[in-house]
Amino acid sequence: MKFSSFLKDKILQIALIIFGILTIEVFLVPYPYGKFIKIYIPIVILTLYSISILIEYFIKARYYSHIYYLLNELDNKYLITEVIKNANFIEGKILKDILEETDKSMLENVNQYKYSQEDYKEYIEMWIHEIKTPIATSKMIIENNKSEITKSIDEELNKIDNYIEQALYYARSNTVEKDYYIKKNNLKDIVNEVIRKNRAVLITEKVSVNTHDLEMEVNTDSKWIVFILNQIIQNSIKYMKNNNLDQINIYAKQGKENITLYIEDNGIGIKEGEINRVFEKGFTGTNGRISSKKSTGIGLYICKKLCDKLGIAIELNSTQDKGTQVILRFPNDSYIDMK
Repeated sequence: MKFSSFLKDKILQIALIIFGILTIEVFLVPYPYGKFIKIYIPIVILTLYSISILIEYFIKARYYSHIYYLLNELDNKYLITEVIKNANFIEGKILKDILEETDKSMLENVNQYKYSQEDYKEYIEMWIHEIKTPIATSKMIIENNKSEITKSIDEELNKIDNYIEQALYYARSNTVEKDYYIKKNNLKDIVNEVIRKNRAVLITEKVSVNTHDLEMEVNTDSKWIVFILNQIIQNSIKYMKNNNLDQINIYAKQGKENITLYIEDNGIGIKEGEINRVFEKGFTGTNGRISSKKSTGIGLYICKKLCDKLGIAIELNSTQDKGTQVILRFPNDSYIDMK
């Protein structure tokens, strides 16, 4: 708080004090008081008032400066009411009361919004589980009535199932800590499970998968990492060149601090200027706008979000018309800080 600003706020008081002193001097004129008295009175009044102004300024300046300091130190600014001390002047007490009431009102609104979001999330999860039943039933019917038509229907059902799975994991992505179990998992088993999930589409699209050096154990949640790898594999399949030479290579390398998993394809790749945006929510890029591809721009966004929650680093490198490489780095340390 600047002293000049403080004085501007006191301008009315100063004007009234000066007016009062002048009034006193005018009233003293008719009386036979000496010059000493007439000078002493205004000096005393001005001196005492100046001292009171300075004391008030230093008290308030120290209090408000401390509040600004605490505010800058806090990551969550709304917690300021928890750390500021009670003021020994009325304006500071009023300010603290106002902040506490505002904070209380904000928390009530946030909690109301949180409960609303929780209700909506629970409904989405319930709906997803319910919709999986008719999809599974439809697949059984297709299995018992195989034909070219039912084969096409089955492919579309697989796409629907993938979108539903995306919705489920997206709904849960903000509360991973409530639905995860970190333990050692065999990387080869995880990759093989993902390949089995995509076996039909891999055969249909004539995409070969080569795996090697996967006999390693990583600290992760198998359910979440299977979903992440599934999204990456499906992206690779979607953006292949369809020239009977399409392939995906999956392998791992052991490092001092982590195990690195590589998923490489020889698909159409990504434009150089778009690589840094592939993990953004809703970003589809040039490839995603191709009518035969039709990307939602949500798959890699969810992957990045889940990887951050699980402590897994995810990177993407790509060259247009040559292919794409996705890298997952699993920390050797089993400790994961879930935030």
